Amino acid sequence: MKIKVCGLKDPKNMLAIDEMQPDFLGLIFYEKSPRYYSHNTIPDSKAKKVGVFVNENEEIIENMVGEFGLYYIQLHGNEPIEIVKSLYQKGFKIIKAFSIFDNVDNEMLKQYEPYCSYFLFDTKGKHAGGNGVKFDWNVLNNYTLSTPFFLSGGIQPNDVSAIKAITHTALAAIDINSGFEIAEGIKNIELVKKFIDDIRSNKT
Repeated sequence: MKIKVCGLKDPKNMLAIDEMQPDFLGLIFYEKSPRYYSHNTIPDSKAKKVGVFVNENEEIIENMVGEFGLYYIQLHGNEPIEIVKSLYQKGFKIIKAFSIFDNVDNEMLKQYEPYCSYFLFDTKGKHAGGNGVKFDWNVLNNYTLSTPFFLSGGIQPNDVSAIKAITHTALAAIDINSGFEIAEGIKNIELVKKFIDDIRSNKT
């Protein structure tokens, strides 16, 4: 199981989290987010850097990928299929986020499949992300496509057993954010380390 720690906005905290060996580090380039990454540089990391964008201009996304050395583009808004396809055709690796309430719309998702490395399922809420609320994970049983997905939305340190109980073969990664913070955008190193260790442990 891969782990993404998202919403990092302090370079020192980011480096400390990187030492915990997550697979992905998520940086939010959306100015309305309280976890907006406003620094001019990003420190080198062993984990792959994911830039999170919400309905952003395509040219700006391209520039940010080059400027910050982003490995993945996470599109977390209502981006039309044309934008996703265009970025993919330019060689970018894409994670497309979808808000889930009480159903998974396989027909809608299917049109995005050719252009996405991963889907990300987050809880439908007031904000584009970071709402700190779970959706009903039983809904994942309705997902019938082959594109692997990230599970996001309100995940807490005590959710390890429930996550390990999910048997869907397309579940590829867990995305943690607000449930592991000491302040908005600042993660609790010990909580993140324990969660990663527990997820990767063979114990249930």
